[in-house]
Amino acid sequence: MAQVTPGGAIGDGEFLEGPEERRRDREHRLADFSSLERSRLRSTPGLYRRAWRRFRQNKVAVASLVVLTVIVLFIVGADLVSALTGFSARENHLSAKLTPPFTDGYVLGSDGNGRDILTRLAYGGRVSLMIALLATLSTLVIGMTLGLIAGYAGGWTDALMMRLVDVMLSIPGLPLLILISALFSPGAVLLAFVIAAISWPSLTRLLRGEVLSLRKREYIEAARVVGAPPARILTKHLLPNVVPLAVIWAAISVPDLILVETGLSFLGLGVQVPTPSWGNMLNEAQRFYRTAWTNVLIPGMFIFGTSLVLYLVGIGLRDALDPRLSE
Repeated sequence: MAQVTPGGAIGDGEFLEGPEERRRDREHRLADFSSLERSRLRSTPGLYRRAWRRFRQNKVAVASLVVLTVIVLFIVGADLVSALTGFSARENHLSAKLTPPFTDGYVLGSDGNGRDILTRLAYGGRVSLMIALLATLSTLVIGMTLGLIAGYAGGWTDALMMRLVDVMLSIPGLPLLILISALFSPGAVLLAFVIAAISWPSLTRLLRGEVLSLRKREYIEAARVVGAPPARILTKHLLPNVVPLAVIWAAISVPDLILVETGLSFLGLGVQVPTPSWGNMLNEAQRFYRTAWTNVLIPGMFIFGTSLVLYLVGIGLRDALDPRLSE
């Protein structure tokens, strides 16, 4: 008959595990499981890597991104374009006005003041894209800040901000922009801030709704229970979760803001000549559309093409960053 010894031995070399041995065995197994789980999580692609993989599968979005890259390089390299053509954006040659394309060194022709169309397209695109991007960034800062605060704080803070949003959304944006531009004639930078000042309410409402759903999640409640201050919860837990939504909004809004700027400049209320922009180039060209129709077609196609590829890239980003899409 086997006899139990104080060390836990029984019979011929067999051992009965005591409570201490079982506890240690459990701890070792949990440690091994945790190690395996951490290794599995490290090997799993993150949100942005999965999004990039989905984005690459969208052939239309990838082709649009390639075209957009070429346009951006053309705009960024405006100084190089000027050096290659031998013309500056404001250089007048009245004796060569309305020169047809590919004539006398004018690759895309000249305008009514003898200025090179190709050079002005590069510099004008720089102004138009700068205004759209600066307006988008300013709108993101305002909209994300107010949306996070309104959604997390709730109560009278949320109610007050949402009433302000309702008032701003009830005012037609384009007529307000036309009025402000007509009264104050803002420059390029100020025009971008004016556009942002009337564009933030829609983003604020969108992000506020997302934060309202996120603040009830378990990890937000846990952070609040352990005493994390509101500023840390907003920046460390809520902000990273609304960034993809803000990126989608920005990608789809940039082409709209380009059209807003070009529309104002076309009406003579945006960027003023001699500073080139695609909108005021189109405005100047309309007077000569019978004799130099290419001067209307070229900036118009650049406006249309840039807005189109930006929109298609934005749609691709939306599909790639949407967490509801499966692999």
